[in-house]
Amino acid sequence: MTLSKININGDKTVSSQLSDDTVLLAALRSGVGFPYECNAGACGSCKYELLCGDVESLMDSPPGLTARDVRKNIYLGCQTRPQTDISIKARLSDEYIPVVTTKKIQARFFDSFEITHDIREFVFLSDDKVTFEPGQYALISFPSLGIKRAYSMSNLPNGKGEWRFQIRRVAGGVATDFLFEKINQSDLVEIDGPYGMAYLRETPRDIVCVAGGSGLAPMVSIARGASEIGLLNEKNLHFFYGGRSFRDVQVYSQISNLPEYKKNIHFHPVVSEISEENLKNWTGDFGFVHELVEKKLGDEIKNYEFYFAGPPPMTKSLQEALMLKHQVPFDQIHFDRFF
Repeated sequence: MTLSKININGDKTVSSQLSDDTVLLAALRSGVGFPYECNAGACGSCKYELLCGDVESLMDSPPGLTARDVRKNIYLGCQTRPQTDISIKARLSDEYIPVVTTKKIQARFFDSFEITHDIREFVFLSDDKVTFEPGQYALISFPSLGIKRAYSMSNLPNGKGEWRFQIRRVAGGVATDFLFEKINQSDLVEIDGPYGMAYLRETPRDIVCVAGGSGLAPMVSIARGASEIGLLNEKNLHFFYGGRSFRDVQVYSQISNLPEYKKNIHFHPVVSEISEENLKNWTGDFGFVHELVEKKLGDEIKNYEFYFAGPPPMTKSLQEALMLKHQVPFDQIHFDRFF
């Protein structure tokens, strides 16, 4: 198959490096700062206008596109694949230039471990060293299922070829049913990455990680990364984790074993559902995690570096609280949207 060329804004041309690459992935693999977040067709960050040529759409009526977008020949970079040489108009930004070159590798399932009642850590081994920034994610393809999913790494870069993903089981989810029930050590997956902009930065400020559900993985990676590079020598790490039930928030072990920094690590779990079971078994905070962030950090909230990941209602509420209500500077807020 002939690989297509993509001309962007009339002055930048990139070539697809892999035959199944989307417009977005082809641009990122070439070092182009093409905006994106979820990589799944929902957020609309990677919109572009198709000026000429043909593309294949991978999703019918993606939620990230409006009817007006369709009328104006607007497409999503993450959900279209060039079929010919194409010319497009897109809003590029240097902040999206990959900090680590993306690539595809094969990895074999090795083992899994229980984190909570519905989250497990899955370990895959590859022949290549593992390179990414703490907080980033990868696209995992399951050849036997014919599907691809985005999951965040929970470990750190390493030379052992070890990839770790903390994944929450989704009721009826094809990928998670396979992972939790059927995967074995003969199974190979394809890992494509890294992606994501909510990665750890060196900062003079104390660090806040906020997670809910499967947003745990990237926040654990960031906490471990901050420890690894010495950011917690003097800085504090506030780790907020929200769930519906007391059973959901038993995750302190994920950060309590960071070397020598226990005095600087502050764990703030919160349960949102006021049920008889929770009232009987939970003596901690009740409410929503973004409300607990405001309560615990108080008037000093503008002085922290924020990282967060979790369900869209959580990330939206926290983003609005930080940016609109408390006017935390935008460059101190780091998150990727997932759906």
